Parts: sequence; C-alpha cells; structure tokens
Amino acid sequence: VQLQASGGGSVQAGGSLKLSCAARGMIWSTFTGSRRAWYRQAPGKERELVAELTSEGMTNYQDSVKGRFTISKDNSKKTVWLQMLSLEPEDTAVYYCNIKFGSWHYWGQGTQVTVSS
Repeated sequence: VQLQASGGGSVQAGGSLKLSCAARGMIWSTFTGSRRAWYRQAPGKERELVAELTSEGMTNYQDSVKGRFTISKDNSKKTVWLQMLSLEPEDTAVYYCNIKFGSWHYWGQGTQVTVSS
C-alpha cells in the first residue's frame, strides 16, 4: 500500500489549495472501512491532526482550520482530499495524509504548503 499525496505549493495569504491523497494498492473495503485524516508538521513543531473523516462519515477539524478546510473522499477512486481556503501563514507546514484501519496506519510522503503574508 502506498499513499500518494500531491497538491501542495506556495500561495499568498487568503489563497487556496487542494491536497489529494490516493491510496495505491489498497483494497476498496479497507479504504471504505478506514479512518482518513490529514496531519501537518511545521518546522520545530510536532505533527498535529488537522482534519479527519471517519468510516461512518463523521468529520472533525482542528479549531484553527474550522470553516476554512474541508476533508472529503471518493471511495471509487480511493482518494482523500483536503480543500484549504483562506490560507494563513500559520498554515505553513508539511501536510501528511493518513489512513488508519484497525491497528494499521498508512502515511503519505508529505506535501509542502507554504503561505506567505
């Protein structure tokens, strides 16, 4: 299984980006039964949860991104997205997708998001 993340880049404050994470080699039932999430890690800081989407379809967001970020998925494509609007310099970080199924954790390679003021 490989999680292939993409969509990062450099934008000015107020801009938007959409991150994508494709689960290569994961069977459909595992993807649909998993908890999908995006984490981020800024320089000098610990990795933190940004958004999650449970197998039941419930979403949870870090307070700082509520109303600006949206996590979604397409089961047929086994892909998870993170739509990021109204980006702020504080959102600058490497973003990682994560899929958890039972005791198994899968991580993407990380994609850099840089927001300039």
